[in-house]
Amino acid sequence: MHKKTAERWSPWILLVAIVLLWQIVCSAFNVSEFIFPSPWAIGVQLVEFGDVIAGHAWRTFWVTMAGFGIAIVVGVLLGFLIGSSRLAYAAVYPLMTAFNALPKAAFVPILVVWFGIGVGPAILTAFLISFFPIMVNIATGLATLEPELEDVLRVLGAKRWDVLTKVGLPRSMPYFYGSLKVAITLAFVGTTVSEMTAANEGIGYLLISAGSSMQMGLAFAGLMVVGAMAMAMYELFSWVEKRTTGWAHRGSQGE
Repeated sequence: MHKKTAERWSPWILLVAIVLLWQIVCSAFNVSEFIFPSPWAIGVQLVEFGDVIAGHAWRTFWVTMAGFGIAIVVGVLLGFLIGSSRLAYAAVYPLMTAFNALPKAAFVPILVVWFGIGVGPAILTAFLISFFPIMVNIATGLATLEPELEDVLRVLGAKRWDVLTKVGLPRSMPYFYGSLKVAITLAFVGTTVSEMTAANEGIGYLLISAGSSMQMGLAFAGLMVVGAMAMAMYELFSWVEKRTTGWAHRGSQGE
């Protein structure tokens, strides 16, 4: 019980320690707020510009969720296609890996030409940067299905489709939730990067505006908000994972 309590509170304790150390360093060395604002200065900016930050944060959040939703659909479909066929795995996987290596920020100017400045490039950038982990994990979960298990199911009369949908997909769920926790953080990165160059709203736009006016406290406040949103979504997926794939974590439940 004590171990579980320590694990539950350890991230918050570490966060408080980092913030305190940050504040002490800034105060002790009299670091200029134009160079590296202290947590107190950032908190002041959060309160002073709360309404402005909230408006930009909401825009970034729903745009990210839209792109992330598309990434889930495309990632699951492609992952199922690639993982269910050895031929598709051999043909498509190397191409998807090469595509994932391309810097997604380089797509933003192209997307602006195609869709104009606004939500379009931001949604698509969030999608492009986040669908790959989902696809890879679904494909891996299906492709690594034990041949012995598949042989037994075939002997029992199961068809290939039955094996994939009734055994392969449930077995892939831990991989799927793991990919969601990675992909959601990448989606926020994609949205923010796009907003920095192709939007007039959102946290990315706020970062550029605050930086150009030398309001470093406001810029850091925007970064903190993005981090908080990503962490909240990460924890949400962790919560859902523990309640839907408890069988995959049964070895640690008794600790």
